Amino acid sequence: MGCEQPIFSTRAHVFQIDPSTKKNWVPTSKHAVTVSYFFDSTRNVYRIISLEGSKAIINSTITPNMTFTKTSQKFGQWADSRANTVYGLGFSSESHLVKFAEKFAEFKEAARLAKEKSHEKTELTSTPSQESAPGETLQPPLTPETINGTNEDRASPETQHVESRAEPTQNALPFSHSSSSISKHWEAELAALKGNNAKLTAALLESTANVKQWKQQLAAYQEEAERLHKRVTELECVSGQTTAIKTQKTELNKTIEELELALKYKEEELERLKAEVESTNVFHSQKDSLTQKLQDTESRNQALEAHLSELEQRLESTQMEREAFQKSLCSLLQLLDTKIFELTELRDSLAKLIETS
Repeated sequence: MGCEQPIFSTRAHVFQIDPSTKKNWVPTSKHAVTVSYFFDSTRNVYRIISLEGSKAIINSTITPNMTFTKTSQKFGQWADSRANTVYGLGFSSESHLVKFAEKFAEFKEAARLAKEKSHEKTELTSTPSQESAPGETLQPPLTPETINGTNEDRASPETQHVESRAEPTQNALPFSHSSSSISKHWEAELAALKGNNAKLTAALLESTANVKQWKQQLAAYQEEAERLHKRVTELECVSGQTTAIKTQKTELNKTIEELELALKYKEEELERLKAEVESTNVFHSQKDSLTQKLQDTESRNQALEAHLSELEQRLESTQMEREAFQKSLCSLLQLLDTKIFELTELRDSLAKLIETS
């Protein structure tokens, strides 16, 4: 970019106005990109430049007649007549938009001051350039009326002044170059004006078509109003039917009131049924919980019955063992009694033997 240096940068989504409709926005960047203000110290101009990869999606020179408009809290736009388009920027926050707008106004004012200084230098330079030598063809002076006021399309006034002093015979060359640049610039301006004229013509045609349509609609509304007026007149003429209509209206009102009461009753019945359904759901949930508890109780009861049956079997076996033990004990007692009786007899026999001896 030569002598251009970035002086402010931000990030935003870039849009351009649709060239076919001039109403819809067309995104020119897939995502948020860097948008920067550049200052060219050589030509003393400010530009807004944005790149997506190697593609320049914004290349707009700021001029004093440009205006940056904030259309929402996060969106702003400006028109570039040279590029014949309108640029739009969508920011992530309102503060970024405000900062960008402030910079735009600041650099626009700087461009205006630079334009005024350039006009003054051009006027000072163009005056001595008209003092040509005798016999030399005079060239038209470079005045503010013949220059658009941008520093891009004009040569340095100081350089022209020096050359006009040093080499008067070669004075026509820089002027012809400037005239060619001015001619190109005016051709571009003429093309832009033609484009704007075409847009205005299309807008005028569209407005004319809309006016015709509105006139047709107005005529249709007037016809409808006349028809309704005739209808009202007819109804007034048959005012004898008004009583019957009022009676029917009264009956209809009564029917509507009855239907509203019936509807209200149905709504209350519906609310009651909803409450019953809710209570039924509660009962069902309670029933489910009680059923679960009953099943748990039955399973516990079955377990206890099984345990009781086992205990009864053990008790029966214990009783049988006890009876068998008692039987064996009785037999032992009988045997013991027998042995004791025998021992008693034996003792008595021994005692008798002792006494006889």
